[in-house]
Amino acid sequence: MSALKKKKVSSPAKKSRAAAKPIRRAPAKPKVSKAKTRSENLKPVAAKIASKVPAHVLAVVKALDDKKAESIRVLELGQLSSIADYMIIATGNSDPHLRALRIEVERALDDAGSPARGIESQKESGWTVVDGFDVVVHVFRPDVRENYSMESLWKDGLDLSVKDLLKA
Repeated sequence: MSALKKKKVSSPAKKSRAAAKPIRRAPAKPKVSKAKTRSENLKPVAAKIASKVPAHVLAVVKALDDKKAESIRVLELGQLSSIADYMIIATGNSDPHLRALRIEVERALDDAGSPARGIESQKESGWTVVDGFDVVVHVFRPDVRENYSMESLWKDGLDLSVKDLLKA
């Protein structure tokens, strides 16, 4: 016995319902030119800053941020000073926090291949200075930072964005 294939016949009602539905098509995508947009042509700000700032300066900023230093400021001194090219100013909560920040700055400089040249820290003074040759790091307690106001002394220095430095 041969097997015959039965052909299904659809009902006329199904055909009419299918014909009644409108055909939905996806909207046409607008043609995008292959030319780069302005934002693609410009390098990100963080990359520009990172290319100019030495690796050991970036390492110090990241170390201070990791250890919860507050109000970090990075000033590019360039031709303004024969002391250093960069000055980093940060605030610590207490004397133990200042000590922890100092140790972390030293470690960051060592890891970046630029060990600290000198360290000045008096017990209970509220101020620690780390000299990294072309970068000087000042870490203060809040009251001492306000008293000395280092930012106003070096107001002619270029203030670099810490957010952009941390992204780099």
